[in-house]
Amino acid sequence: MIKLIASDMDGTLFGAKMNISESNVAAIEEANRRGIVFMVATGRGHAEAKPALDEAGIVCSMINVNGAQAFDEKGQVLFTIGIEKENARKVIEILESRGLYFEMATNQGIYSNSQANRLENTAAYLANQLEHLTFKMALAMAAAHIEMLHINYVKNYDTLLDNDQLEVLKFIVFSQEGPKVLKPTAEELENLADVIVTSSHTTNIEINHKSAQKGYAVERIAKQMGIPLSQVMTIGDNLNDISMLKIAGVSFAMGNGEKRVKEVAKYETATNLENGVGEAIMRAINENL
Repeated sequence: MIKLIASDMDGTLFGAKMNISESNVAAIEEANRRGIVFMVATGRGHAEAKPALDEAGIVCSMINVNGAQAFDEKGQVLFTIGIEKENARKVIEILESRGLYFEMATNQGIYSNSQANRLENTAAYLANQLEHLTFKMALAMAAAHIEMLHINYVKNYDTLLDNDQLEVLKFIVFSQEGPKVLKPTAEELENLADVIVTSSHTTNIEINHKSAQKGYAVERIAKQMGIPLSQVMTIGDNLNDISMLKIAGVSFAMGNGEKRVKEVAKYETATNLENGVGEAIMRAINENL
């Protein structure tokens, strides 16, 4: 029987309107009643992830920023794995030379250099995720979503790196042109030492320290809890989930997941709009996976 579940959020735990459905919450509560620990493993920072969990009444540990940070259920930091400042400067130089909009996640919050670009990219993501939304509706939802978050706006990212207390956890790069623009950018970035480039959507790439991966983080936390990987279950939909799907004894790809994700996972569940996380949890319990 599984003893630990780690679930991605965007495209996985989240359904319509970027919330957590009652069916998913009920399955998580059932798992908890049976002594199974539930946690999230997300590309979001802690402050970005927490509001939706709070709204659903879920109190749990979190792996954040693709594994660059982890927090216990009380919000205390368990570990942090940042990108070295020299590499961070090189990443910024490459992205700016290509004219790409990007954000920087740090131990002091998320930084953006354009509120308009952040709103536009959030709206485009929502419109892609929820087919019934018009772009105008997505803009309104994105504006409300951003209001809930504490985003720091700056004119220049480089000056932030002079702060010795600031640790760079992740860069996330956006382009509505998708792989046409992002693939060659990723290839250039992968030439840098000690970084890894993944993605949570076709219109973004995410840059972390090579040791900041969801798989490493899940393994580390499971070891601290004395739980063997054979009793760990992971659920995800996109490329930044692959590392944790590979290491778990039980792994589920979402029905809306990328082809590569489905090839790696041992099982497949329904889509995020069809309560796929809840379905996967109940299947694992009922079939004693």
